[in-house]
Amino acid sequence: MCCIFTYHLIQCPFYQSERLRVISNKFKELGADFLLLMVAVAWGSTFFVVQAAVNETPVYTFLFWRFSLAGLLMAFISFKQIRYLNFKVLKAGALLGLFMFLGYAFQTFALTYTYSSTVGFITGLSVIVVPFVTYLIFKQKASMFSTLGAIIASAGLYFLTLNNELGLSLGEFYAFVCAMMFALHIVFTGHLSRRHNIYLLVTIQFLTVGICSFIGGFIMEGSIIPPNTNRLFVDAIAITVIFATIFAFWVQTAMQRFTTAAKTAIIFTMEPVSAGIFGYLFANELLTFPQICGAVMILGGMLTAELGSYYMEQYRRRNNAI
Repeated sequence: MCCIFTYHLIQCPFYQSERLRVISNKFKELGADFLLLMVAVAWGSTFFVVQAAVNETPVYTFLFWRFSLAGLLMAFISFKQIRYLNFKVLKAGALLGLFMFLGYAFQTFALTYTYSSTVGFITGLSVIVVPFVTYLIFKQKASMFSTLGAIIASAGLYFLTLNNELGLSLGEFYAFVCAMMFALHIVFTGHLSRRHNIYLLVTIQFLTVGICSFIGGFIMEGSIIPPNTNRLFVDAIAITVIFATIFAFWVQTAMQRFTTAAKTAIIFTMEPVSAGIFGYLFANELLTFPQICGAVMILGGMLTAELGSYYMEQYRRRNNAI
């Protein structure tokens, strides 16, 4: 009798439409997570290119040209969306741009006071901060699988960055503020992308970073004119504008509508993993055994959050069908 009842329940149009809706939402989430993974890979693949360019070009000058050009290109792409421009989307885009700029700014300050491995580790701890910020601001709880995945990924970050110099210096404080800014950027991107036009949100965000970098360049560096406009600078700007800025942040803003901020933060921990892989393949950098273990742990954290949410959804569906 139970089997017959279940069979007829499955055949019910309401159940079928509900089941299709759940499956459709899950495919959207998986697709969004995959594209966000591509964002992390895009950032990681350009890391050694940016590092080489910044060795010759002051940081704020590089950020100004990168985000200003990206903003102008996005403005051209978004020209037909101008009818949706209003004060609310302007404020939302400026807020995201401010979080992004402050993240880059405090990361730069931190690097002048402490080791890059320390900065990389503390910045990556935004993966732990995101679930708490999401709950404090929007009262949205992360699943236990996302929380567990975040903890595993954070442990992996420790091994990947080979961090042995944690302390309480000014550099660590700046790195922590940087992590908070990037965490706020992820959380508010997920919230605001559901409420505003994606094209305008990204365009305003880029232009805000460009304006802030222009101000920071004159204050900290005295100019925003690059000292060398050689092939390295041009290539680095072109690659970062197209792949690491327009593609990456547009995809992030568009895809966070279909997934959670906590999972996004975990997926983004794949950035240093992909940076290490590309550095090994194309820049003759070495990968030590602890770094490989860290990369595997980060991948494990991401799979824990992904598969955990999938099986949790399956469990809920079975309970609702009974």
